[in-house]
Amino acid sequence: MNYATIKKNDVANGEGVRVSLFVSGCRHHCKNCFNKEAWDFAYGAPYTEEIESEILAALKPRFVSGLSLLGGEPFEPENQADVLSLVKRVKAEMPEKTVWCYTGFLFESIREGKVGDPTVANELLSHIDVLVDGKFVEERKDLSLLFRGSSNQRILDVKASLNKGEATWLAGTWQRNMGSGNIYDA
Repeated sequence: MNYATIKKNDVANGEGVRVSLFVSGCRHHCKNCFNKEAWDFAYGAPYTEEIESEILAALKPRFVSGLSLLGGEPFEPENQADVLSLVKRVKAEMPEKTVWCYTGFLFESIREGKVGDPTVANELLSHIDVLVDGKFVEERKDLSLLFRGSSNQRILDVKASLNKGEATWLAGTWQRNMGSGNIYDA
């Protein structure tokens, strides 16, 4: 896996101060994507054990709330194993830190085994706290939305979603700004 960049004090991609890893490689090719250069799986630099250790070190300060995974696409089959390795280490070494993940895939597609290796994808999902799912849709773009770019995207509480067996919004996020239209249009 390659990665495009790491932001060590990010406040735009999840609640609190976060360390954000932007992986390389995405087949969604959303119209007017903000990170088009990361569509290329070869973009950026190789993800190594040293980079993983750098991310973990950046997560250690108490003021850092957690890790955010973006792209490219963290759930692309080529990225799943390395992303899973990282989130497993984060949860083992710093269980108080939250993991947010942005994906163009829908929660339901991941759960139903339609994304990459179903076993790896579902294990990865089980280590994520918040999933922002759905492709960016230019026609549904809304700059007033909280932690998402278009109104079809959802901010899901993964643990609650897995327990209920259905996509469940993160408490309070839909109330602060739901956007408009059908949330399932992706």
